[in-house]
Amino acid sequence: MWTLPNLITIARILLVPFIVWSLFGRDFVSAFWLFVAAALSDLFDGSLARLLDQRSEFGAWLDPIADKLVLLSTLVLLAWDGLLPLWFAVLVLVRDGVVLAGAAAYRRLTGGLKVAPTWLGKSAVFLEFVLVSAVLAEAALQLGLINWLPGLFWLTAALAAGSGLHYVWHWSAKTCSFLKTVRS
Repeated sequence: MWTLPNLITIARILLVPFIVWSLFGRDFVSAFWLFVAAALSDLFDGSLARLLDQRSEFGAWLDPIADKLVLLSTLVLLAWDGLLPLWFAVLVLVRDGVVLAGAAAYRRLTGGLKVAPTWLGKSAVFLEFVLVSAVLAEAALQLGLINWLPGLFWLTAALAAGSGLHYVWHWSAKTCSFLKTVRS
């Protein structure tokens, strides 16, 4: 449980209150750098777990929880502040709620759940991190990204919606397969 990759993931969770505090204080420079640190830690912990052969069930559960805490808190506060479209934050919240409800239902039905993100889900989370980083970078550093953001919103929204639908399809198929096995 206390492997280096898991400690990095825990550190990402511990960054959340500081990101939130920075956003409440409209300190976008601090929020940007803290968010970038969180995003980079997400890339680093999984690679390190594979490299050191320290993958664990605890880490498999903790990593997406850390991602959701970082992303959702930041998305909601950026939407609240008008820096991100409200529809986008709602889309991501609904997608994550549907995926979580589906996973909980599957676990309740089968008695178990192996956390295994799909490539589409990983891609959506990656783009969400890129989008939020770009929004924060524009707010903090005025890099001239404003013209690129609408396209990035739509691309990320399409991938987020697609990944949500894919998870629904994937877990529905697994549930049907499980029910067929139980009935046999």
